[in-house]
Amino acid sequence: MLKLNKKLMNSILLMVFITGFAYADKTKTINVYSWLPPKHTMNANVLHTWGKWIEKATQGRVKIDIKYPGSPKGVLDNVEDGAYEAGWTYHGFFPGRFELTKIVELPNLGVGADKASVGYWKVYNKYFSKSNENDGLVLAGLFVHAPGQIHLTKPISSLKELKGKKIRIGGGIQSQIAKKLKIEGVSLPGNKVYQSLSQGITEGVFMPMGEKRTLRLKEVAPFTLKFPNGMYLGSFGIYLNPAFLNSLKKEDKKAILAVSGEKLSALAGKYWQEDTIIGEEDAKKYGNVILEASPSIIKEFNSLVSGFDKQWIKKVSKKGFDGKAALSELRSLVK
Repeated sequence: MLKLNKKLMNSILLMVFITGFAYADKTKTINVYSWLPPKHTMNANVLHTWGKWIEKATQGRVKIDIKYPGSPKGVLDNVEDGAYEAGWTYHGFFPGRFELTKIVELPNLGVGADKASVGYWKVYNKYFSKSNENDGLVLAGLFVHAPGQIHLTKPISSLKELKGKKIRIGGGIQSQIAKKLKIEGVSLPGNKVYQSLSQGITEGVFMPMGEKRTLRLKEVAPFTLKFPNGMYLGSFGIYLNPAFLNSLKKEDKKAILAVSGEKLSALAGKYWQEDTIIGEEDAKKYGNVILEASPSIIKEFNSLVSGFDKQWIKKVSKKGFDGKAALSELRSLVK
């Protein structure tokens, strides 16, 4: 009887073991290629929340795991090739590939990341969904960082004082602004900015106010010239590997896409905008000087960027897209 019980027990344990493996095999992991510090709002809040949504929507069959390979420029190739199931990056790091995304970066949109990101997703999908910018990838979300400001190692009182300074820029519309200001633009990923400023390689950086805290700019760029709505907004995309999505059960694929798109875009915009408020307060407590741009500086800036809209509309019209209508609708939607 004892031997029988042992055999029965062994059989039960074997079944549990096999069942456990079968269950584990059903659980899929989305390895997300990320690159800013783990405590940055994108990782700690946006991707973390998206992961919770996915896990709940798929009843635990799919989860995400955030990885930190380090380079934002490697995101698209790695996600397209299937090395990672998902990733996010800044469109300005890929000159020549992304032109339509600049619609949301153009100066004087007049709103923060929260409102801009929702309108951006709607307009991009309405007017530019047939473009080849995202070929080989599934676009899961579009968002912008909070209004971009100028953070410097030393204070200035006029935009003319920026001439010749080495300033880190992230690409996209920032590059055009840099040329107009006659600065010496230095291209670096966000996670290399602290080092470049601390070592004197650069004298300033174009970034949203939240990075005063998350990237510790308050320690190396204690002066900020702040524009009411920033000089620009920075465009980002969140991507999924299509082969991975198609390998899932239909209900899981549908569930993931349902908690992506506009919903994910709104989530990202919300957290990036909130982070700018936290970053500014933190910088002031640290002793940073935040100078509100004077009416004369704002007028000077607006004069410098006055032709940006027309230039962009002309470029995208050559690609067969109605940039004028898209930009008009975006500005109407966000306000």
